[in-house]
Formats: sequence, structure tokens, C-alpha cells
Amino acid sequence: MKVLIIEDEELAVKKLQKTLAAVDATAEVVGVADSIKSSVEWLDKNPAPDLILMDIELADGQSFEIFNLTEVRGPVIFTTSYDEFALKAFKVNSVDYLLKPIQKDELQAALEKLRKLQASQKPGLNIDSLVKELQVKLQPKEYRKRFLVKNGQKLVSIEVADICYFYSDGRLNFFKTHDNRKYVVDYTMDELEDMLDPYQYFRISRSFYVSIESIDKIDDYFGNRLILQLKPAVDKEALVSREKVTDFKKWMGK
Repeated sequence: MKVLIIEDEELAVKKLQKTLAAVDATAEVVGVADSIKSSVEWLDKNPAPDLILMDIELADGQSFEIFNLTEVRGPVIFTTSYDEFALKAFKVNSVDYLLKPIQKDELQAALEKLRKLQASQKPGLNIDSLVKELQVKLQPKEYRKRFLVKNGQKLVSIEVADICYFYSDGRLNFFKTHDNRKYVVDYTMDELEDMLDPYQYFRISRSFYVSIESIDKIDDYFGNRLILQLKPAVDKEALVSREKVTDFKKWMGK
């Protein structure tokens, strides 16, 4: 099996070569490219390899650009440092995704999958549609920057950076700002989940979303829960539900 490696980190290339040799002694690395430019040049000048191991992030951009500049023939296994959760949906057909550092058993499983697909002569994944889907998936997500809310008879725009926390009180949802102003927000807590940056805000329960800056004190509470003292003060208990405690502690430690 002739393999092309597209990777811009020298140590990663050496480790990948070593892991590949351990998994398949017949595998031959016929080329190494470290950029979009050199990858396109190699693919234009050489016969199609049996497999391409391709890093997503290269020195001169994302390797998806290679598919726009030349025809990529042969199956591709992407290697990446992206979080596994974001990649599970793409572990299909002859194209696989391996998280760095590449583990021997994972590479072996990917190669076995490829051989089975080739033996059964199943059609490969449409690489163009996959690349487009991945580009959308890996784009930085845009979160809400401001909310338009009522203030008496007027509408005012409040920056999200000025909001300490969101909470439900009966049928209405509110947020409080750093200067202790309270506003009604016309979104459900579930809808807010897609609008707020999870690095800045955490949903501690069904009825509370808190920013990290709003937390003044954390205490243990019965039932394996936590209770928060928020600033500015809120007239209801801000409890971290039992099932949220572990994730909340991880979030606080980021």
C-alpha cells in the first residue's frame, strides 16, 4: 500500500510513519507534503496513492483547500487535534478521522475498514460533500452579542458582555446586568443555550444560566448539589443540580 502523508509537524510525521510501519509492514510512504501548495504539487505530479493521511490544519491553511485546487484521488483519512465529539458524525465509509496523537489500534482499525470497503467494492464517500460539511462544522460558532429588550416604553440593546446571569421566575425569563438592572428576555432557557458562549455561560439547572464573573461564592448543598452566591444578588436560590455538578466544576477550571 502506497501512502502519502500530508502533515506540517516533523515530529508528527515521524510518529505517523512509525505507527504505520507497526500496523502494516507492507505500507510504503511514497511522499510527505507539509503545506497546501506542496500537497497540490505532489498530487499533480505523481500517481494516485492507495491512501492519503491528511492533517486538517496546515501551515498555510486548512487542507480542505487542496480539494478546491486539484483532484484528490484515493481514500483520505484525516488526522486532527479537534475534539472527538465534533468528529463522531464523520466516521463513515472509506474516510475516517484519527485524533492526534495517533494510536496504533485506531490506525489499524481505520486501515481494516478501508480494506473491507475496497474488498466489497462499495462506493466511497462523496469527498466534496464531506469537505463542505466539515468546513461548516469546524467554523467558529457565532454567539449572540446583544439582546433587544423592553425598558418601560422603550426598547434598549444590552450587550451580552454586560449580562451576569439569566434565570426563570414563573413563566417569565429574566437577566440581570452588572449594574443590577433586571430585564425580561423573550427566549426560553433552551433557546438561550444555542445563543450563549459555553466558555462564558453555564446552565447550572433548568432555570439558571450563570456567567463565570457573576459567581461570588460556591458552597456545598444537600443532595450532592452546590449553591452559588451571585453578584448582583438574586432573590431565588441558584442551585447547581446534581447531574450538572461534575461538568460545572470542569467548566470553572477551564
